[in-house]
Amino acid sequence: SAALIDGSTTLVAGYAGTIIKSSNAPLPVELVSFTATVRNNTVNLNWETATEVDNYGFEIERKDKNSTWTKIGFIEGHSTSNSPKYYSFSDNPTGSSKYSYRLKQIDNDGKFEYSGIVEVDLSGMLPKDIEIKNFPNPFNPETNINIKLPETAETTVELYNSTGEKIFTIYKGKLDVGTTLSLKVDGSNLPSGVYLINVSAGKYRKTHKILLMK
Repeated sequence: SAALIDGSTTLVAGYAGTIIKSSNAPLPVELVSFTATVRNNTVNLNWETATEVDNYGFEIERKDKNSTWTKIGFIEGHSTSNSPKYYSFSDNPTGSSKYSYRLKQIDNDGKFEYSGIVEVDLSGMLPKDIEIKNFPNPFNPETNINIKLPETAETTVELYNSTGEKIFTIYKGKLDVGTTLSLKVDGSNLPSGVYLINVSAGKYRKTHKILLMK
């Protein structure tokens, strides 16, 4: 189990009475993925957490090119959990333009953090190839990766260094066409330099460069 003592310190208890104190502790909620899918002009948002500590819940926010971020809903969190949790929310925006969505994760003490942003295009336009975007770039220590596919496929997203050595797998699973997959890359334990995001999806392959500057 883990106890968040303050904004920068966590006490972690393991087996046999082992207690580990962690400074610069990870955020209370570890968001694994955040996706947006459009069907019949309904936007379906889905996200997954790996662990949660004192998670009050998620506010869902939306904007388009003519508006600012607006709260459109709230989903209650699971407070504290060390197992995967799955969430979903559906939205029916009026109009036929591009919309952006993000999550505002709120702790029980009122502290909060925003997720990466996912976008949908209600005009029905699909990319002709794998589409990869990340922000910020350069980054330190985290960056958000957004991926869209031209067709549904089993998808693998991996991180490599500039010499072609695989660092780790970021995501592996089925990704539907019309879905925006939002992932977060944490470079806290990596040296500064150029890294490669490799995406394999069916017959499609694409590489995207990102720059970590500490």
